[in-house]
Amino acid sequence: MELMIMKINDRVNSKASEKTKEKTREETKEIYLAGGCFWGTEKYLSLVKGIVSTEVGYANGNTENPSYEDVCHNNTGHAETVKVLYDPDEIDLSYILRLYYDVIDPVAKNRQGNDIGTQYRTGIYYTDDDDREIIAKSVEELQKSYDRPIAIEVTPLRNYFAAEEYHQKYLDKNPNGYCHIGREKFTKAAKAHLKSTLTEIQYNVTQNNDTEPPFKNEYYNNFAEGIYVDVTTGEPLFVSTDKFESGCGWPSFSRPIDSDLLCELTDTSHGRIRTEVRSKSSDAHLGHVFTDGPRESGGLRYCINSASLNFIPKEQMEVKGYGHLLHLLD
Repeated sequence: MELMIMKINDRVNSKASEKTKEKTREETKEIYLAGGCFWGTEKYLSLVKGIVSTEVGYANGNTENPSYEDVCHNNTGHAETVKVLYDPDEIDLSYILRLYYDVIDPVAKNRQGNDIGTQYRTGIYYTDDDDREIIAKSVEELQKSYDRPIAIEVTPLRNYFAAEEYHQKYLDKNPNGYCHIGREKFTKAAKAHLKSTLTEIQYNVTQNNDTEPPFKNEYYNNFAEGIYVDVTTGEPLFVSTDKFESGCGWPSFSRPIDSDLLCELTDTSHGRIRTEVRSKSSDAHLGHVFTDGPRESGGLRYCINSASLNFIPKEQMEVKGYGHLLHLLD
């Protein structure tokens, strides 16, 4: 589950993260989803590409600033809820709701899994009136799959209070902690949206360890100035100053921007012993590393599939949030 987390490495991409925060304020939309214990629901939604940030809290209750103990024992009327900020250019509300339905029992009232109580009710709470019709149509379509009435509460958001810090990103802090959502759902969420946003070759290379044809891929003969980023996350991996012509038909680099960004594994497929290279943040397959590279540059050749990369030209790096890496091209 942890290998599917779609996060950009803070140490390498802190400036890009600042740009993401700016986009969070100005260009994202929000929806609030109650789906039982908020630990698992938050983790599940955080894995989806296009969801910018998630936070757990208490919503639509009768008190202000409740504590977890209040919500559990003092009849506050609050529901454990996940605040979701998402980029509407990458993912739409209807798709988020379909993912949400996949990890709840939509006909259960005040119960999800082993958790019982009004705080575990299901609910969709919106802040934009334009979302009301989208939600209504989505729930109406969901009802066609059930004989019993859908129990999901659909109302405007009346109030929301962030939960205590120890609840935030709880399953990141406690990977073996309790979760009512099966692990297979986490993998499905991440892969499903990747499949809808990547091309067929990009998906098959990064997720199924395929290899694209040599000399018939996008970047094998590209030597323009810029950086190459993980196609699934946008994390910077390689820079053009380390790219060289190897004659193999795939992009070749003498080194990554930072070796901590990559994971190297022994690959015994096809009757050979090779060293596979994967992106550590996304677990995407990138290619292989060999020891026949230029000696003056360290002797390594990172043979990488174009389909696992996006190229950011030097002149676009600043506007796309990678300006802090321009010094690598000097």
